Amino acid sequence: MPAEREPSAYDELRGEGWTRLLAAARRRLERTGGALDGDIGLTGPSEAERRTVIGITGRYRPETAKRLAVPLRDLDTYLYDRCGTGLLTTLGLLHGPLRDRPAERADEETRRDQALKSAHSSRLAGQVWFAAWLERIAADGTLTRLVRRGDAPLLDAAVRVLERLVGESVPGALAGVLPLPVLAEWATGDTKALVPGTPLEQLVLRALARRAGDGRAVPRARAGRRALWESAGAIADDLASQVLVLNVGAEGDTVVCDWLRDAAGFGIPFRLTLHQLATDPVVPSARAIYICENPAVLRAAAGELQETAAALVCTEGVPSAACHKLLGDAVRAGARLHWRADFDWAGLRITTDAVARHGARPWRMTAADYTAALGEGESTPLAGPPATSPWDPGLARAMRESGSAVMEERLLPALLSDLTRPESSQ
Repeated sequence: MPAEREPSAYDELRGEGWTRLLAAARRRLERTGGALDGDIGLTGPSEAERRTVIGITGRYRPETAKRLAVPLRDLDTYLYDRCGTGLLTTLGLLHGPLRDRPAERADEETRRDQALKSAHSSRLAGQVWFAAWLERIAADGTLTRLVRRGDAPLLDAAVRVLERLVGESVPGALAGVLPLPVLAEWATGDTKALVPGTPLEQLVLRALARRAGDGRAVPRARAGRRALWESAGAIADDLASQVLVLNVGAEGDTVVCDWLRDAAGFGIPFRLTLHQLATDPVVPSARAIYICENPAVLRAAAGELQETAAALVCTEGVPSAACHKLLGDAVRAGARLHWRADFDWAGLRITTDAVARHGARPWRMTAADYTAALGEGESTPLAGPPATSPWDPGLARAMRESGSAVMEERLLPALLSDLTRPESSQ
């Protein structure tokens, strides 16, 4: 039979009376860098713990005591006398070396500062939304969590993605279409780095939400996240990215162009996917194209005007990548765009972007149009951060003064009249 091991002085320290006490001592010393100052305490002590504390301090503690305090120096002296090693050495022998949390925090702070310094060197650093994004992820603990997990390089990757999305070119982008796997490969070497739920995807989408300027958090729904990507020119799914059109004929000898011509000949609304637009080039034949925000306007035009209506495209809110591609190709072919959206702050931002991106002409988007429509019914309050209307500064001013939004359906009679007589509108 093997010889029985003789009990050591450390065996006692693994008993019930010592477990919580030594754990509290370790936490305290790790926080303070090993300083033997102050007390540690036990709340709701057991009988074994009460007896242990009495043995350490040499002072009686009644059974009714709710909390027992032990000076760290008393505990250190007791362990020297009992085991021949002080508190720091004893804890190391029992459960491994103590962590130097002050040093870890200093190192963590250094790595956080380095990551932020690198991000602030980006060419985007002068933009308000970018600075606000960095400030937020530093303040809410996001950056600290990345550093602790060893994922600080993800911030640099996020910055590279954002820099790409505001104008640089990426090898492998096809016909103006930038799929997320291509963007992820270019920025990180991993085609799956931007799939839903990854830390990098969340970082970038938080920045894009800031850039959108609507003050909202990153959408939880897949459709909302897809729209946020598309607002910056990245494509999560070229089949899901679609644009709704009416009477948009096309030049070209492809299947998609044939479909568009057939639909326009009968005044039938038609949906185009980004995949179709990228696979079979589509050049709209109309020289004037009207753009609305809400499907109700296109539905009314299809129902009342049918094939006689002017070419009409519906953005269905924020324009999709498919919408931007179709209209961008139309403008390059010489078409003129007449653009309108709801009279709300989001609508002003959408129209401002269309003017800047496509050279669009605002369509019934003046202060006079807004004021006239405002008096024709009840309106909902404006929500979100205010926007400007560079084409007519009086419009944004009138909206701020009234505090009311007007949906474009209220202008439907005038819009249908414009679509009956193309390019006679504002």
